[in-house]
Amino acid sequence: MGIFKSSRRSDALYREEPLIRNLESLDLSGKRVFLRCDLNVPLKDDGTGQRVITDDGRIRASLPTIRELLSHGTSLIVCAHLGRPKGERKPELSLAPIAIRLGELLGKEVRFAQDVIGDSARASVAAIKSGEIVLLENIRFEADETSKDENERQRLAVELAKFADVYVGDGFGAVHRKHASVYELAKLLPHAAGKLIGAEVDVLRKLTENPNRPYGVVLGGAKVSDKIGVITNLLEKVDLLAIGGGMVFTFLAAQGREIGTSLFEKDAIETVKSIIERAKQRGVKLLLPTDVVVAPAFANESPTTVSVGSIPKDQMGLDIGPESAAAFAAEIAKCKTVFWNGPMGVFEFSNFSAGTKTVAEALTKVSGLSVVGGGDSAAAVRALGFSDAQFGYISTGGGASLEYLEGKELPGLKALE
Repeated sequence: MGIFKSSRRSDALYREEPLIRNLESLDLSGKRVFLRCDLNVPLKDDGTGQRVITDDGRIRASLPTIRELLSHGTSLIVCAHLGRPKGERKPELSLAPIAIRLGELLGKEVRFAQDVIGDSARASVAAIKSGEIVLLENIRFEADETSKDENERQRLAVELAKFADVYVGDGFGAVHRKHASVYELAKLLPHAAGKLIGAEVDVLRKLTENPNRPYGVVLGGAKVSDKIGVITNLLEKVDLLAIGGGMVFTFLAAQGREIGTSLFEKDAIETVKSIIERAKQRGVKLLLPTDVVVAPAFANESPTTVSVGSIPKDQMGLDIGPESAAAFAAEIAKCKTVFWNGPMGVFEFSNFSAGTKTVAEALTKVSGLSVVGGGDSAAAVRALGFSDAQFGYISTGGGASLEYLEGKELPGLKALE
């Protein structure tokens, strides 16, 4: 039977995670396969009312599993979510543009069902033959998908199970969610993990099981509260922890520094103080910015670089400064393993993207393993002109990666045992 192991941290210790089945464990020949992907890609209006994909990275990441399944003569029912429609049918969150792009990348037609378990889905699934694909409409248009009521999720899973002989989970970006198509459905059919989940878990194992040293983690983004769990866990493992992004101002506030009108989390200050102290106790190098780029408002204008000790009371920090970015890059260059999650500033604004670009550039030069932890980080490197091939690995799951590194049990992996 084809299986692979993954492992997570529990408190400060590692423990073995149950075996997760891979595609080799399934008899796929000629079967109808329900494939749960993560096709949650960013879209924008092109000015004519059409929604266009701005980053197809997650679609491309799903291709190896799709091609492997098709090579066995399967017929594929692909399921995915887009955004958070909360059980409502929202035209701007339709998967129709994704069906078109998926077909272009595969070089074959991808049929699109205009609902999930309704007449269109049933007719489309009934019509497909070996080697053909149907993409169901946004699974989150069904309120039962994300329901907190187990019985409601089970109700949807039972209906979805009628479409297929086997289930393949490959939407890594959703494995931290106990949703019907991620958790309950897998239990109703013979199941396995796809190639993407296998690759994601393999990389995360390298970050949690005897990583090559020095091991550095760079964290950014807006909220420190979102990352307290992973910071606490990683402090037991890393040699370097570099903090940037909006969350840095909670660290600076915890040190008693003036942060102007910068966003920070007052409720997290005591926790941050304990993190700073724990880093000292563990001998972890905690790297904080020495300068930041500020502006009078959250807008792409009036950037000024100041030291962290001289932030004006009427200004807010929107990026780490050039001195800090250079220091981060120098420390990253010393590492053999680097994990990065969260931009260093408001990279969508050209005046406040330099810190993120410098850190990204540094990761491309790491001699060992460099991992970009999905979400905004993945979007940032592509938006700033980098290619996926320049990094050791770009994860498709920001939240999922963090929860794995935090040591949490991920429902979507648990279901694939």
